[in-house]
Amino acid sequence: MSHREAGQVAAIHFYATAPYPCSYLSGRQARSQVAIPAEAIDSGVYSQLVRLGFRRSGLYTYRPYCDSCQACIPVRLPVDQFRPSRTQRRVWRRGAEMSARWLPLGFDAEHYALYRWYQQTRHAGGGMSDDDAQQYSEFILKSGVDSHLAEFRLGGQLKMVSLVDRLVDGLSAVYTFYDPEDSQSSLGVYNVLWQVEQARMLGLSYVYLGYWIADCRKMAYKSGYRPLQMLYGGRWQTMPEHG
Repeated sequence: MSHREAGQVAAIHFYATAPYPCSYLSGRQARSQVAIPAEAIDSGVYSQLVRLGFRRSGLYTYRPYCDSCQACIPVRLPVDQFRPSRTQRRVWRRGAEMSARWLPLGFDAEHYALYRWYQQTRHAGGGMSDDDAQQYSEFILKSGVDSHLAEFRLGGQLKMVSLVDRLVDGLSAVYTFYDPEDSQSSLGVYNVLWQVEQARMLGLSYVYLGYWIADCRKMAYKSGYRPLQMLYGGRWQTMPEHG
């Protein structure tokens, strides 16, 4: 793969990381395949990589590359075919009271405070639960592609922030954090539905949701959106209803 700009070609290379403890499935070792150099990955190249199952964390573009496990399956929602369930329609109506706006990437102390609260409540003891402002910025605010923050408020109170990348053919839901004490609004569900609607208004075909992992509760929920497409056997195909 190559990236062309101003008459020059910069080749994209890939390397495999050393094994590290899997953050999704206890007791397993994981590896990643990383695309480099980061500065050569613009929005066009990144869009191609996402279609091949890659994701982004800060300036790093990667995909699972494990020796003996294929549990991480890339998934996306086809916007024109998506039909929300009855429960999802109720969540959408409840969330309509929130205001939402797109923002450029930039540090906001209120956003960071919500991120810290979310991590320490929902992912206590995890690798990001003690992120300082610099680590937060490296993860959320560093990007070499077309990235924006979506901010959601209710009555002026910050409820949720979502990091979203715009691709050639869709939106990529990179990371979302929200009020961890609001158990009534199903904020994560509303965020997915909102991104589907934004993609529809922008004339984009897909919302990429990252990886579906059947045996990981915090990732398995994605199969609740139908029809869901998965990258399996080298091609995108509709996930079976029992998936």
